[in-house]
Amino acid sequence: MFLELIAVFIAGFAGAGAVMLLNRLTGGRLPRWLVPIGAGAAMLGTTISSEYNWYGRTVDALPEGVQVAQTVQTSAAWRPWSYVFPVTERFSAVDMDNLRPNSAQDGLVMADVYFFGRWKAVQAVQILVDCPTRRRADPALGDGSPPVWRDVPPDDAVVTTVCGAPAS
Repeated sequence: MFLELIAVFIAGFAGAGAVMLLNRLTGGRLPRWLVPIGAGAAMLGTTISSEYNWYGRTVDALPEGVQVAQTVQTSAAWRPWSYVFPVTERFSAVDMDNLRPNSAQDGLVMADVYFFGRWKAVQAVQILVDCPTRRRADPALGDGSPPVWRDVPPDDAVVTTVCGAPAS
């Protein structure tokens, strides 16, 4: 976040400098108020670019074997362009290389799921997935009690990612 703030300030200086250079090249014919307009436009452009590129940069940095299961895109009034091009603000990913099938019960798999959010720390959760019945559960509190199963829609992103194709 701090580095992005510095990048926005640098873009502002560069935008103002570009307008000042253009003014010098035109013999001082440009109005003086274009300098802050150039700085603001460069800062806004850098911020928008950073917002839209966050998801791609984060996914590219994921380790081998971690697969994106679901993305959440949002729009907001203070970003009117996001109604045309929604911004991906969070997503979940499953570590496919570390799926742990249960040896005692067929179709039961433990998976590590990671939740990523813009400006938020990554959260890691272990879940149990019962592929034949298409349901999932968070492991209990570690005290040996049974997990609480949740019925999820047949097209649940995490279950579909862990188990493969959706149930028919």
